[in-house]
Amino acid sequence: MSYLSNDQIEHHFHDVVIIGAGGGGLRCALQLADANHRVAVVSKVLPTRSHTVAAQGGMNAALGNVNSDHWHWHMYDTVKGSDYLGDQDAIEYMCRAAPRLVRELEHQGVPFSRLEDGTIYQRPFGGQSREFGEGGQASRTCAAADRTGHAILHTMYQQNLRTGTHFYDEFFALDLIMDKDGCQGVMAWDIAEGRYHLFQAKAVILATGGAGRVFQMTTNAHICTGDGGALVLDASLPVEDMEFFQFHPTGIADVGPLISEAVRGEGGYLLNAEGERFMERYAPTAKDLASRDVVSRAIALEVKAGRGCGPNKDHALLKVDHLGKDVIMERLPNIHELALRFADVDCTKEPIPVMPTAHYTMGGVPTNRFGEVVYAGEKGKGMAGEKEKVMPSLYAIGEAACTSVHGANRLGGNSLLEIIVFGRACGDQVIKHLEDKNYHAKLDPDCWKDGVERVERWLSDDSNESIRISKIRDEMQKVMQDHFSVYRTEEVMAEGVVLLEKTLESLSSGSIEDKNRIFNTELVEALELENLMALARVTASGALARSESRGAHARDDYPERDDEQWMKHTLASIKDGKVELDYKPVRTIPMSVESFPPKKRVY
Repeated sequence: MSYLSNDQIEHHFHDVVIIGAGGGGLRCALQLADANHRVAVVSKVLPTRSHTVAAQGGMNAALGNVNSDHWHWHMYDTVKGSDYLGDQDAIEYMCRAAPRLVRELEHQGVPFSRLEDGTIYQRPFGGQSREFGEGGQASRTCAAADRTGHAILHTMYQQNLRTGTHFYDEFFALDLIMDKDGCQGVMAWDIAEGRYHLFQAKAVILATGGAGRVFQMTTNAHICTGDGGALVLDASLPVEDMEFFQFHPTGIADVGPLISEAVRGEGGYLLNAEGERFMERYAPTAKDLASRDVVSRAIALEVKAGRGCGPNKDHALLKVDHLGKDVIMERLPNIHELALRFADVDCTKEPIPVMPTAHYTMGGVPTNRFGEVVYAGEKGKGMAGEKEKVMPSLYAIGEAACTSVHGANRLGGNSLLEIIVFGRACGDQVIKHLEDKNYHAKLDPDCWKDGVERVERWLSDDSNESIRISKIRDEMQKVMQDHFSVYRTEEVMAEGVVLLEKTLESLSSGSIEDKNRIFNTELVEALELENLMALARVTASGALARSESRGAHARDDYPERDDEQWMKHTLASIKDGKVELDYKPVRTIPMSVESFPPKKRVY
């Protein structure tokens, strides 16, 4: 690093820097830019390539366009779906805001599908009910065919172009600039030009999405490497509830791309090798529209019982052809295309082979419902009786954050809702924060060095015997897939933790072949693997410690939920190279209604 000096790093000054250009980041940017603040969006891909574009089925809101509905019923379903680990004040906030923000999206240009009377089309999704589970199935998910995320993301991007938001595309965030007063900015690497940039800001917002690429089989794009969570861990702050990874029941078998829950919402259903609609056995009321963790485990149990389909008997079949070609091409055109491309199946004529695949990160950077990053007090072990402290000027939203509205299991249709609701809420909070922030802070002259060292370590290593990054990544993903998948046990997970630590040792001596500074994709993959490794370690440690089954965390050796011992959130941090676990209570008191006490979760 001797050739680098402070004046060789390009400096940028903005009121707000948002890391990530998905739906949450862009919704927040829109709020702030419309308030006349200078906003920078720093993204490692073009905004329209962010993973929000892959969200298919829709966005939940109690509009009542198809049948009677109410936000309170939506709240109940979300609390129940979370297996009672969701924070009920944040869930109430989200569900109450949903109808207004869906209509706002409509006015901003999102092309929702329509009913004959011109209102927004809503389809049923898993875990949706009326009258607190007593009134039958609700149709709550507002859809733009099966490309809802695509429609929302493009609309948000267009709106941000209108407001003059500053976009820094193909920049990789390396390190948060932290001092005693909070977060003052971020160091980033310009992928295209191979240069360092220091973004100074009065507020930094993490909107980097999930970390599904810790697993071998996932619906997530290659960019979903948990960069925001890793930045926070590197700043000695905790992440929350990372043991709860959602496995979507219907990824295309053997390859992973998502077959939306919208298929089952429109009337598709699952079959085993004997032609049975087996979900009637596991969820006699909701059947194929039970919550995702329930359906994923049901498929796993059918396979375990020898009723799996295909030559390896390792998947189920999703039947949709009975809906008719017209309905499929009108409401599920993307699904038809995906099945053809990845499974060589025409779903208008034959069923789609599907299996559970890693899909969504329920955990993330701990925040309150205003998007502020929170952490334990200096003396706080478990924070019992303490008020969480807010990290000044640092925020997180979307899948990168843990608010926690999803708890141990997310309901389909609540992810797109979350990014819009809390993107807006965070924007409002940052506007208040900026009222008394007239100047940028004075930074330590050496604040850029840690970020630069992350890159130079890879570019300066000349070892010829080091392990290649691609091999280390494959090993890490295989460990996570084999040891921390749909079903978990103490013995299997303990072995996985040991194997992960060995893989970490390999990473410390890993190397890349390409030493070029211009658009070095191998370098980017190495930086991403560092992030993935940190999140894999905290995921594994949190899962091993949680001796119960709750939501997406299902253990053969502890098959029941244990509210007495485990009605609490996991906080995991990395200190001196070791994972440390702490806990904090679930917020069970809503803002204005009675709480929903835990009870057995059946569908």
